[in-house]
Amino acid sequence: MQAILEQFRARIRGAAAERTTLRLRGGGSKDWYGQTPAGALLETRAYSGIIDYEPTELVITARCGTPLAEIEAALAAQRQMLAFEPPHFGPHATLGGTLACALGGPRRATAGAARDFTLGAVLMDGKGERLAFGGQVMKNVAGYDVSRLLAGSLGTLGLILEASLKVLPLPPCEASLRFEASEIDALRMLNEWAGRPLPISASCWHAGALTLRLSGAEAAVAAARRSLGGETLEAAAPFWAGLREQTHPFFAGAGALWRLSLPPAASAIILKGAQLIEWGGAQRWLRAAADAATAGDIRRSVAAAGGHASLFRGGDKSVGVFHPLAPAVALVQRRLTQAFDPDGIFNPGRMY
Repeated sequence: MQAILEQFRARIRGAAAERTTLRLRGGGSKDWYGQTPAGALLETRAYSGIIDYEPTELVITARCGTPLAEIEAALAAQRQMLAFEPPHFGPHATLGGTLACALGGPRRATAGAARDFTLGAVLMDGKGERLAFGGQVMKNVAGYDVSRLLAGSLGTLGLILEASLKVLPLPPCEASLRFEASEIDALRMLNEWAGRPLPISASCWHAGALTLRLSGAEAAVAAARRSLGGETLEAAAPFWAGLREQTHPFFAGAGALWRLSLPPAASAIILKGAQLIEWGGAQRWLRAAADAATAGDIRRSVAAAGGHASLFRGGDKSVGVFHPLAPAVALVQRRLTQAFDPDGIFNPGRMY
């Protein structure tokens, strides 16, 4: 593996010396995410393998090119999981790409985001230096937690070489319920339930149907089912997998797909286009055009409700994939990028 690291270092230092750019890629399963990738391709899949996994410590450490499927198989063998349910979006998803994109599945709203489970990381910066942050235990950080900063950075701060993630046990019992409800009623119900001690691990509203997943001890799940009512959803696993991997019929087609991040208590947003709502109302998917006028209307409406809107997939990326940053936040981002990648060689323009 040392020879692969030296190859990475040589490519990075060469790009810095020649004033060229590099496009970091793991399995390429999320190449479409963010602005259009640019630069000479630097693939990381060769730097692969689980470095350390101790089930009793609930921590796994692996190299960036390790297939996500390999990591999840190792965890499943010990009845453990990545609790934020990262989507694969293809058979070649890797750990590095998973952390760089920091996308989460249905359980993310109740379990936490990718950054919440990132304990440590090893990074190769724009000078080809190997930098280590964090560690392999929960209480190990003094000062700014750079390892969590890497989650969602889309490779713009450097090449993530390794990562240590906290894992959780699989729930002993799960059940899914379905209710007929309008969008307004579904949001009201979800917010009422959020104030009760219910073992809710996922939710989805679409086309007049609200689906709820309960996870936890058998007694807690049984009590919640009696309290909530609704119809039992048989063979629920494919439904939640369809949301995680976006194979649900709502996501079919090549049109623009917007991701709206809102406070869960935000009321229904009146926008033209079909919607699917997850995460107790905090994540709302919208099928709508991606021209400048529509993008402006969507972002203004969502911002007024306290959220932001991203063009997740498809459409005209010239409108900007991610919601524009506030000036102060944009300044912080620029300074961070300059600190880790002073020559601007990593994934240029991938975020903004």
